[in-house]
Amino acid sequence: MSQVQATARHQQQVEELCVAAIRALAGQRDLHFRGRRLHRGWQRLPLFAPHLHPHLDRDDFRSFRGAADGLALRLRMSDDALHRSLLPAEPMRRLLFDLLEQYRCEALAGDQWPGVQRNLQHRFERWTLAYHDSGLSDSARGLLLFTVAQIARARVTLQPPLEAIEDLMETTRGGIAPLLGHGLATLRRTRHDQAAYAQAALAIADAVAQLLEDADGPALVTTDDGPREADERTAFGFMMDLDDVAEGDGIATVATGRSRVLQDSAGGYRIFTSAYDRELRPAASMRREQLDQFRLQLDSRVAAQGLNLSRLARQLQAVLSKARRDDWASAQEEGLIDGRRLSQLVASPTERRLFRLELQEPQSDAVVAFLIDCSGSMRQHIESIAMLVDVFARTLQMAEVPCEVLGFSTGAWHGGRAMRDWQRAGRPRHPGRLAETAHLVFKDADTPWRHARHDIAALLRPDLFREGVDGEALAWAATRLRRRDESRKLLIVVSDGCPMEGATQQANDAQYLDHHLQQVAAEIESAGDIELAAVGVGLDLSPYYGRCQAIDLDAALGSRVFNEIVALISHRSRR
Repeated sequence: MSQVQATARHQQQVEELCVAAIRALAGQRDLHFRGRRLHRGWQRLPLFAPHLHPHLDRDDFRSFRGAADGLALRLRMSDDALHRSLLPAEPMRRLLFDLLEQYRCEALAGDQWPGVQRNLQHRFERWTLAYHDSGLSDSARGLLLFTVAQIARARVTLQPPLEAIEDLMETTRGGIAPLLGHGLATLRRTRHDQAAYAQAALAIADAVAQLLEDADGPALVTTDDGPREADERTAFGFMMDLDDVAEGDGIATVATGRSRVLQDSAGGYRIFTSAYDRELRPAASMRREQLDQFRLQLDSRVAAQGLNLSRLARQLQAVLSKARRDDWASAQEEGLIDGRRLSQLVASPTERRLFRLELQEPQSDAVVAFLIDCSGSMRQHIESIAMLVDVFARTLQMAEVPCEVLGFSTGAWHGGRAMRDWQRAGRPRHPGRLAETAHLVFKDADTPWRHARHDIAALLRPDLFREGVDGEALAWAATRLRRRDESRKLLIVVSDGCPMEGATQQANDAQYLDHHLQQVAAEIESAGDIELAAVGVGLDLSPYYGRCQAIDLDAALGSRVFNEIVALISHRSRR
């Protein structure tokens, strides 16, 4: 396993353990991590406070548990509607107000939760040392924020600051004590009343923000005579701007957004014209000699992997099949009484073989569809991806599970004929999707692998790869699956990023297709009739899909990647 993949797997395991603790303590069942951010259902929750976000490369597991307990207490103890109604608009005041509310929630972890208290203190101490060691407390502004964070938490929770930082804060603490002393005492007295506490927190946030705006304020009498920091992000590690945050460590996470055009549209997602949309079988328009060459290239790649296809087929059969009664084994010494053999008991009282056992055989009632992103950025990975889906199509057939291999692209770059029609129509505002969508069928569920093996090789055709309208392709693949009679339907998306179609983004906004993909994925997951999963090629796709696995195609492939996808199919993997 590559280092990137190992880090991503470790991140996933830590998140799964932590979110279980958060759900238990907060009493909310629909919490989960998606893209390393805590979500309630499909709603992304705020970050709350900087010390609640440990890093794999420098923090221990207890820090993650402390952060999880802090998040759970915030969800359990804080009235979110009241807090949001009082949040200041100015970023620094907003940051400080939010931080003080987090301290209030942590102070409410009473003596009945001694483990939670220890975890919270451990996490805050680790964050304190990391802040100090990073040099952020070397500037006047950084030291002021650091001191306020320390003394405010100590006053609200009655847990003293670390002795190692007492001398560092002494001068600054003495300078701000006359300004903040009364407010800090009020915080402790009103910690059980969020509304009253909030008024004191707002007063403290205003006072500290004013000190930061005044270079000659008394709190800035420190040993550092350097210039003011140009940006509070530098002083405090990061600003609590909920929509602009650097994500965690490990494998990269896809960046998503919300489209104002789509949100404000009364009719929802629009398609300017579907006149040029096509559903194609790429192999049908290729020369046989070229298909043979691609098939030979693909066979060579599969052979080089040294895979045990029979074992992989048994794994797939185990996770996709259900045991059903096939027959009975009679004349057994245990099991269910066989009424047909009771007469033997009269003739021979010592006869013991009067029972029968139910014989069960695994039988499949599932269908699997792979939907492959054939946008331009996927072209560099397509040989590896074609090999993956070819092996799965073959082994799924061995496991008696029907399989579809689908893809999506566009018929032309930058809108093509749809774009020209929009220009001739006078360029109306917000036309919706402007593209010639191409939905590709490499193998349908009713065609055996041996008959479709050349069609699958058409994935290597270089002129397929243009742009991608992911949301419509996802809905199309789901519609195909819903026509099937199998009781279990799985749709696995293989992609390396977010939707990208230049004409649509230029005529609407940059997040139009991205937002639509989020909507379609949420609708499929909510409907529940199709199990939706995703394989991210070098990218974590969890902001789109609740069930996903990132794979590293730059590392050597082998049984590892196939086992990860089997785990994804069997619900044992989230990212």
